[in-house]
Amino acid sequence: MNAASLAQSQPRPRRPIRELPDELVSQIAAGEVVERPASVVRELVDNALDAGATEIAVKLVGGGIRAIVVEDDGAGIPADELPLALRRHATSKIASLTELEGVATMGFRGEALAAIASIAEVSIASRTPDAPHAQRLDARSGELVPAARGVGTSVEVRELFFATPARRKFLKTAATEFAHCVEAVRRHALARPEVSFTVWHDGKLSAQWRRASAEQRVIDVLGHDFVDQSRELAIESGVLRISGRSGTPEAARARADQQYVYVNGRFVRDKLIAHGVRSAYEDVLHGGRQPAYVLFIEIAPDRVDVNVHPTKVEVRFRESREVHQAVRRAVETALAIPRAGLASAESNATSFVAPEFRRYDSAQQTSLGLQQLSTLYAQQLPARWNGEAAPAPTVLSTAAAPVYTLPAAALDSWPLGRAVAQIAGIFVLAENAQGLVIVDMHAAHERIVYERLKASWGNRLGQAIESQPLLIPATFAATPQEIATAEAQVDNLRALGLDVSPLSAAVLAVRSHPAALAGGDVVELARSVLAELAQFDASSVIQRAQHEILSTMACHGAVRANRHLTLDEMNALLRDMERTDRADQCNHGRPTWRQITLKELDGLFWRGR
Repeated sequence: MNAASLAQSQPRPRRPIRELPDELVSQIAAGEVVERPASVVRELVDNALDAGATEIAVKLVGGGIRAIVVEDDGAGIPADELPLALRRHATSKIASLTELEGVATMGFRGEALAAIASIAEVSIASRTPDAPHAQRLDARSGELVPAARGVGTSVEVRELFFATPARRKFLKTAATEFAHCVEAVRRHALARPEVSFTVWHDGKLSAQWRRASAEQRVIDVLGHDFVDQSRELAIESGVLRISGRSGTPEAARARADQQYVYVNGRFVRDKLIAHGVRSAYEDVLHGGRQPAYVLFIEIAPDRVDVNVHPTKVEVRFRESREVHQAVRRAVETALAIPRAGLASAESNATSFVAPEFRRYDSAQQTSLGLQQLSTLYAQQLPARWNGEAAPAPTVLSTAAAPVYTLPAAALDSWPLGRAVAQIAGIFVLAENAQGLVIVDMHAAHERIVYERLKASWGNRLGQAIESQPLLIPATFAATPQEIATAEAQVDNLRALGLDVSPLSAAVLAVRSHPAALAGGDVVELARSVLAELAQFDASSVIQRAQHEILSTMACHGAVRANRHLTLDEMNALLRDMERTDRADQCNHGRPTWRQITLKELDGLFWRGR
């Protein structure tokens, strides 16, 4: 045994219980509040906003490691209250438990300034409207001296973590820390368009957001590309109001670096909200792509607890289910409008004169022969629902598809134009006012069938799905939480066609699975359903799982590759796409169509050069 191991094995002498020095207590607390320079920027900007500032300047040196100065034009701090501002648990924001339960300010804990002062050199200069001049307080010495500045407050923080050098070693490069500081200001700027923000680094202006409308501030912070590739959302439900923008599925990103959620103006990270958003994207997002969005949630302060963590980026809702469903509904509604359906005849009008195509007789118009799929649906739909006879499958017949004529004006009135050809039995080519439209016929038809199945099945989604017993149960080692969830959620699991029961104290057995998903990984399916049932509302989990089954059925029922379509069938597909929600993506998130403009076609052939 080496010396270190021997020393660890020796009993330690008992030490008496005693109170920690105030400075050490503050330094311990600072570890929760201040992780890096960006944490200081966030806390100081919070205070400036609470003071009613309309202009905030953040000045950094060395990425904020060497110096951070935050200046505002707020109400200021009276000279006799400046020393109190640096005391632990001293604040003007709350004075009672009632006020704590309905916090309406950004700050309220009274910890930030004291924590920062315990690990850095801090000074505060402030002036109120009725004061003849400002007063400057040095946190180390406690010295209060006259200073020159206008109404408002300046907080200067130098040599962050000088008192705790071990913490300073964990900081990244100045460039990295500066980027985090800018992101902290950007988050504030996005939610407060009525306030002007500037960021300076090493004496140079690096970022600026002038006062603007809410719409313009989103453009200024996130850029025109985000606005162009996102859809506005707004929903109001009782005491809850949600607004913002959700990015289109094709604008999804590899990283979750453009996801902003605000609750009563406070930037938060919340698993409940993130799950609600993700579930809204579940059948339009491809692979592991991350959606881009900005959500502003307004809720009565007494219905949300912001006193969850010292950093104040976590919240807890009194009615979490209501918030989850509202978030999902808001995003789903925004995404439901197909991009193709947004276009109008007026917006599509261009100077392009369409060549005269021959008119097609549409008397025999079909809807991709959907009536032929009724047999397939009858075979795949669950045979029995909760022990009762299965309802008759919805027959998507030609009667449901209107008869179209194809006048030349169709180029202006139909966003996806009119079909002209089919390539390789996979793609449909169509001409519209912008140029050429290319449609993946299987992907497009899959979305159409899926949305129709969901609509026709809407009143049955709460009923049980047919299950198929496994000849040999699939077993897996389960966690205690999975065991407890399986025992508590027996009825909900059976509603999904799953029979999951304990085989031993640490093993679960899957004895049946949804009949429509034969051939899938039943263990992975069971584990994912158990994980969601343990965290989220059971009804939303069941609905999502049943939608996944319908999606699989739609994939099997959609028109396959190498199927020859007539021009009438192709045009029926285009018209169905224009009427179908989420028609821009298939059920797996792949795009269903692409536009190639006349300008792009001209470029391919060097026309006009």
